[in-house]
Amino acid sequence: MYQEEYKRWLAADLEDPDLKPELSRIREDDNEIRERFAASLKFGTAGLRGILGAGTNRMNIYVVRQATQGLAQWVKTQGGTQTVAISYDSRLKSDIFAKAAAGVMAANGIHVRIYDSLMPVPALSFATRYYHCNAGIMVTASHNPSKYNGYKAYGPDGCQLTDDAAAIVYDEIQRTDVLTGASCMSFAEGVEQGLIRFVGDDCKNAFYAAIEARQVRPGLCKTAGLKLVYSPLNGSGLIPVTKVLNDIGITDITIVPEQEYPNGYFTTCSYPNPEIYAALELGLQLAKETGADLMLATDPDADRVGIAMKCPDGSYELVSGNEMGVLLLDYICAGRIEKGTMPANPVAVKSIVSTPLTDAVAAHYGVELRSVLTGFKWIGDQIASLEAAGEVDRFIFGYEESYGYLAGPYVRDKDAVIASMLICEMAAYYRSIGSSIKQRLEEIYAQYGRYLNEVDSYEFPGLTGMDRMAGIMQSLRDNAPTDFAGDKVVKVTDYKDSAATGLPASNVLIFELESGATVVVRPSGTEPKIKTYFTTRGKDLAEAKAQRATLTEAIKPLLA
Repeated sequence: MYQEEYKRWLAADLEDPDLKPELSRIREDDNEIRERFAASLKFGTAGLRGILGAGTNRMNIYVVRQATQGLAQWVKTQGGTQTVAISYDSRLKSDIFAKAAAGVMAANGIHVRIYDSLMPVPALSFATRYYHCNAGIMVTASHNPSKYNGYKAYGPDGCQLTDDAAAIVYDEIQRTDVLTGASCMSFAEGVEQGLIRFVGDDCKNAFYAAIEARQVRPGLCKTAGLKLVYSPLNGSGLIPVTKVLNDIGITDITIVPEQEYPNGYFTTCSYPNPEIYAALELGLQLAKETGADLMLATDPDADRVGIAMKCPDGSYELVSGNEMGVLLLDYICAGRIEKGTMPANPVAVKSIVSTPLTDAVAAHYGVELRSVLTGFKWIGDQIASLEAAGEVDRFIFGYEESYGYLAGPYVRDKDAVIASMLICEMAAYYRSIGSSIKQRLEEIYAQYGRYLNEVDSYEFPGLTGMDRMAGIMQSLRDNAPTDFAGDKVVKVTDYKDSAATGLPASNVLIFELESGATVVVRPSGTEPKIKTYFTTRGKDLAEAKAQRATLTEAIKPLLA
């Protein structure tokens, strides 16, 4: 079957000149043909993500058109404005895929608002809401290596598609022939017919204004003298992040030159992920040379941000996603209470795999903390429920441990632009009172206890990878461990059981241990990986680390 599909692609008149030579090269390689044609990229609530190349199991213009045709069929049933917003980042072929998607929408009689140059995820979410669109499309593979690209689909609220909508779109995709099934129109023709229009300056300016309105201490940064090193990691963050920082008064910004401009090959770091040290290495060197207070990096689609903070001895220390989530919540709460801008009955939201330290900080400030499934759409869902009740201003902050943050309801996905602004404002504030982010973090640990949160990933590549992951998760359910290295399991929460958790069913297991530690096991929704999240708490860092190391060794055999 897969050989037949391969031959059909080989015989077709393919538009993308890169695909035919690729297909010819694998003519004698049955394994490679099977890998590309025995399956199709699965469309889910996170859209599509895959390696660039020829085949149904790869990201290419035909798979993008097929997915867009499926999305168009759903949009046509939705009434409303019959409009879709589109943006894209710096990845290889992102602009080509974005224009191809626009052409499919236009050929289906659906209006398109597309950015005239690369813009990040939050800007797409904002435009979807601003133009009252039925849907949004973001062409990106987030922080994956350069050989990947992807396609995120958004609903009218600017949140990633719901499970129900994604299932309908997937069914429509299944009915659409990948090579010939999508209605197509050239981008130029769509523009000439008035079906494709660019996002206007009014929308862009409204996006920046919405972010800048969320300053906690307006005007503070103009006099604080903060010195910053910033890297957009060759992605879409450069213009929006520097514009907002300049607007609020942070002008001493040194950009990492090798990572300043868009480059989908990401030649300076194989994995453009601000969670990992290698991606921040060039920025850290520059920070040391310039004596910066802070080094900050956003991922290619600028929905995540990572930082290194300056320590009293002049060295730089990376801040984890959990630590930054806690620091920002603490800063926003303290600052808004001080300024008298804290709403009545404030609400913050975190994912179930994020640190329990957040709960302690929220309780200290009298903030209602809601825990939701992993995936920022669930945080967006909480904002939507507040909005439906006429209480959207109660939402002050949401975050995931994977470096995604949002303060304010103007978009419904994580936003590295507002996170960059608030992190810099926070650093400027602590600098202005003779303190630092590092000092404040140590104060938080002294107050609440020394929490340690770390994540391991186990990869399961190839066509059998997903089956192996499913088998491991089933085994953990059928034969749940009673202890980890002698630390007794006192409670197991299975998030597949929505009646017990009150949340939608999800493939997540949380083991709570007698020592107070927790172990979370969760397959990734976008990659062939099982992730394990460890939370330990000790009288100091050494004790918390020792406990974490013991737990890591105990779980390894269960994931073999």
